[in-house]
Amino acid sequence: MSAPNRATLWGRILVDELAASGLEAVCLAPGSRSTPLTVAFAEHPDIEVYSHLDERSAAFFALGRARRTGEPTALVCTSGTAAANFHPAVIEADQARVPMLVLTADRPPELRDSGANQTVDQVELYGDAVRWHADLPLPEASERTVRSLRTTAARALLETTVSEPGPVHLNCPFRKPLDPIETTGSEAVPDEFAETLAGAGRDGPFVETAAGRHASEPDADGTGALETLRTALETADRPLLVAGPADPVTSSTGELDPAAVVAVADAVGAPVLADPLSTVRFGPHVAAESAADGNRTVYGGYDGYIDALPAPDPDVVVRFGASPTSKRLRHALRDADARQFLLDPVGAWREATFTATDLLAASPGSVFESLAASLGEPTTANRWRARFDTAERLHWDLRDDACTTDSLESEPFEGAVLASVFEAAPDPATIFVSNSMPVRDADRFAHPQPADLTVLANRGASGIDGITSSALGAGSVTDEPLVLVTGDLAFYHDSNGLLALERCGVDATIVLLDNDGGGIFHELPIEAVDPPFTSQFKTPHGLEFDALEELYDFEFERVEPAAFEGAYRRSLASDGTQVLSVSFDADASHRRRAELDERVHTAVAGTDDSGP
Repeated sequence: MSAPNRATLWGRILVDELAASGLEAVCLAPGSRSTPLTVAFAEHPDIEVYSHLDERSAAFFALGRARRTGEPTALVCTSGTAAANFHPAVIEADQARVPMLVLTADRPPELRDSGANQTVDQVELYGDAVRWHADLPLPEASERTVRSLRTTAARALLETTVSEPGPVHLNCPFRKPLDPIETTGSEAVPDEFAETLAGAGRDGPFVETAAGRHASEPDADGTGALETLRTALETADRPLLVAGPADPVTSSTGELDPAAVVAVADAVGAPVLADPLSTVRFGPHVAAESAADGNRTVYGGYDGYIDALPAPDPDVVVRFGASPTSKRLRHALRDADARQFLLDPVGAWREATFTATDLLAASPGSVFESLAASLGEPTTANRWRARFDTAERLHWDLRDDACTTDSLESEPFEGAVLASVFEAAPDPATIFVSNSMPVRDADRFAHPQPADLTVLANRGASGIDGITSSALGAGSVTDEPLVLVTGDLAFYHDSNGLLALERCGVDATIVLLDNDGGGIFHELPIEAVDPPFTSQFKTPHGLEFDALEELYDFEFERVEPAAFEGAYRRSLASDGTQVLSVSFDADASHRRRAELDERVHTAVAGTDDSGP
């Protein structure tokens, strides 16, 4: 490969090697020091480029795209505080196992710690939030150094997905000239360099990389952890499966087959409590279930009744995915006198109550495939699962009563909007749900269904920053309708991200739940202490978001809660982006949830103990 100068050569070889190794997309934020990288990415025919003006929004857009695809998206920025603005998304990617490749341009080493303008310490900038990091050498036309660059590119991309997926950081220092202009002297590239192995590269990637699959292997006696798990399930009187939020690589690649999970559950008579962010609550594997005859396998209403079920507790629990969204479920598992198996592909501990008894470091997909092949035919109806059937039916019946038009006209609450979002969603669709109350309401009010719904949220660090950008990043890689459900504070926090609607060509239906502040704080004891509750926690802002309509070229509509479903269906059938703003009184909505909780608890607690 030839280039007019060393910096340009460096950028072209690095980008070309990343493309050869499988990188498909990059988010670029403007800046001078990153010119060699920006030009190389912009010119490469095999990499899709998304241009962003705001580094934080760029990073969360890349995060959303990588979360939806399970494949790394690259990020590029200039030196200084630009790189620091990537940090929140890097933290989320770390916690949520989202593959990302962060390329930060930097000043040359001799300018570090010198007071030079726009120069900060970027080496190991993200600490232990990245899977691997490297401070690249300065560009030079040296065969060994360029071979090292090609190898580093391959390794960096592999490290985003191998073992435990997550972010990788390459710090890229450059000396001037940064632009692709011809130079002479020390910055020139010798003509013959293009003919060397380092300059020409190989046919395909310089280093072929591949990641293996971590499966459970038998011990020397032929048993091992998988056989222990199988025996525990077969001999359990009250088995339970818990599907937590799915890792991006698992959900996007289909590594875990939900049908295998259902087959195992049916074989041993276990209910499957499926988080909305798992791949198990929604999909064709739910199609054969009949609420009418009580023949459920996948349950979604557990947050409303899990702490009201009459004794006894489960005696064997199998958990996979991240920690469940439902706090009540987490506490019920904490308090259960049961043997609890955690399945994790990298053997990480993701159970913050520290009450699980067994950790199986294996791919959940391989475990359930093996169990489904070796366990017997589905069991007949059993009293253990019948307890969950009864509670589930009561929960959804009472939810439906609370979501009628008459109920919503007199006592509106956000949970009814989440119920409509999922029930009226197209098949297929991608739904991104914000943190705080929206994801909790999705957990409680989104009924399991056979529609192919990909449900995403930033639950690694559970922040409200970058929600809009993450959603638009996820929507950028699919032709499916995109729905974003967000609160007003999260919408305000990432209003810069709305620029991606036009710049990145993404359309969405944005459901804006506007309760004028932090409604989730009504869930906390501090609500009773006012002041400072209103001014320092709920923080009402009084903003009118329709002012953004002309700025970002979308359609804004204020919708009454009782009329939401009709407006939602119209938006889904329309081109472009619509923001449906639904206003609520946070305090009244919180009381409505509490009232519904009490009704569900009373109904479930009043049922006869139908456990074995």
